[in-house]
Amino acid sequence: MTEFLLIRHGETDWNRELRFQGQIDVPLNDIGLLQAQRLQRRFEDGLTAWQREGRVPTRLISSDLVRAQQTAQAVAQALGQSCVTETGLREQCFGVFEGLRASDIQAQHPDAWQRWLKFDAHYAVEGAESTQVFYDRVIAAMALLAQQHAGERLVVVTHGGVLDMIWRHAQTLSLNGPRVCDIPNAGLNQVVWRDATLHILDWADTAHLADMPPQPLYRQTVAKATPADAKL
Repeated sequence: MTEFLLIRHGETDWNRELRFQGQIDVPLNDIGLLQAQRLQRRFEDGLTAWQREGRVPTRLISSDLVRAQQTAQAVAQALGQSCVTETGLREQCFGVFEGLRASDIQAQHPDAWQRWLKFDAHYAVEGAESTQVFYDRVIAAMALLAQQHAGERLVVVTHGGVLDMIWRHAQTLSLNGPRVCDIPNAGLNQVVWRDATLHILDWADTAHLADMPPQPLYRQTVAKATPADAKL
């Protein structure tokens, strides 16, 4: 068994602008940096209890994208540990959609946008990963970490799309269709790798962010152009 404490990176300007970030390196904005500071305090406050329970995280791992590494650095300071990067935990590549808002994509790539909105796991726009390819990459990376560090408790800083794939895997949900779970920036998610699969213990814990500004909701991006139940 391997425990994971999974964290989505803090907010960026492109999160706030509802742009597709994908694998473009976008740094944290001021809110994201404050969220990272709150994470640091949350970990510092939790250390005493973790030490008493014998559950202090043993390793800190981050996506190699800068927004994840900046978030991970705050956790590293709290734990007094170094951080290693893992490219398998990068966000999904969105190809020609990267850097664009929904309205931009509708104007520049209308056919691709309509196909993408069908949420077909095997479809990929030009230069992108399909959801199926992305899912396979993420779960392979998580499985390898679980095998290499069996019996440990790992902190992993990653991305919304990666966490969506983990949620779907743990809940045995289809890869077709829009996201259905909440994945807040700088939120905490606890999962365990057991019996060759991931199991969710806790999800979307934002107690350390309670008094901060509301987070941007990606479903608003799609709602302007698609049925109300569509989520990005």
